[in-house]
Amino acid sequence: MNTWAGSFANPFGARLRDASITGYAGIAFGVFAAFLAIPPLEARSPLWSIFVGMVAVALGIWTVTRGRRRLGWGAVVAGLLGIGLGILATHASSATLGVLFDRTLITQTFSLATPLIFGAVAGMFSERSGVVNIGLEGMMLMGAFWGVYAADKGGSWVVGLVVAAAVGGLFALMYAYFAIHLRADQIVGGTAVNFLAYGITGYFFVQFYPGASVPTGVSFIRTSFGSLNVLTWAALVLVVVAYIVLFKTPIGLRIRACGEHPRAADTVGINVYRVRYGCVVLSGMLVAIGGLYLSEGPEGQGTFSFNMTGGKGFIALAAMIFGNWRPLGALAAALLFGFSNALAFRLQTPFPNYYLLFHVLPYVLTLIAVAGIIGRAIAPAADGKPYVRQ
Repeated sequence: MNTWAGSFANPFGARLRDASITGYAGIAFGVFAAFLAIPPLEARSPLWSIFVGMVAVALGIWTVTRGRRRLGWGAVVAGLLGIGLGILATHASSATLGVLFDRTLITQTFSLATPLIFGAVAGMFSERSGVVNIGLEGMMLMGAFWGVYAADKGGSWVVGLVVAAAVGGLFALMYAYFAIHLRADQIVGGTAVNFLAYGITGYFFVQFYPGASVPTGVSFIRTSFGSLNVLTWAALVLVVVAYIVLFKTPIGLRIRACGEHPRAADTVGINVYRVRYGCVVLSGMLVAIGGLYLSEGPEGQGTFSFNMTGGKGFIALAAMIFGNWRPLGALAAALLFGFSNALAFRLQTPFPNYYLLFHVLPYVLTLIAVAGIIGRAIAPAADGKPYVRQ
């Protein structure tokens, strides 16, 4: 017994006992439990998924007992979801699984996650500086309409991109004035921005295109690398750039200082108001580009409809919270939401009951993220608190 225990009394064994290692390993095992039953592995016995999922649950419980509650409970949930999905997959035929889980599923997942990535990173910049931007939904909707309108009149998606970013920035600047300068309640102000966007886009859509359901019916964003759209690649690059800017540069340190302790930041000469204005405007521009992708990208194909964002701005905020206000975590959450929606669309015909389950899963996960059921995420200390210079 002492010999067995002693085998772990070395640096490698210490790493294996580390709570971070076991937590992430548990999440990986949970994901693997689900993928065991689908192509290309396609284990037909549910016992394999149950076994691997229970390993994930055990690792999660171990992580919880070592103080990493959020990570540990995440591994437990991943294990249970892996078991459930694995069992569901074993009830489908091999032919059906082959249709559901083909190569295009990955492309569709990234496509559906693209506007969420833009929105999550946008919200991250705003909240890292100390301003809650509930108005992301409205800014995304403004970008979707004015971007497709500009692309229609300008004949190029680049024109739509520029106009969408400009409109989103102006809308965000208006919100920033009320939230930062006038110190209005940021939740109420963001909600007002959303309703204002619904009204503006609905009114001008009827005025510019009376009796038409779409402006052009033609998507201008056709450029792609491989099987992914150019804006999808741009979203992935944005995640890397956001991480470098926020955590590896002096300007990122200033942004985080304004969101954590604005008084101290002001004391050392940082203009808190300027930083917050800049971050809120940037968030409006980024989320508006995500809105443009909805209307001009592969899914929208140059179309616009009333309230076409359908809550994606709020789901992007949930992805940001899931990711603990960090770019890579937000990316993982956005991909999870995108995968759930992509799979729901494919299940609609063969399994209508399962289709409804996966269709509502992003909204259930949103409630979990906001409620903090799997360990409460820690927001920046001054997030949502107006700053008054003395």
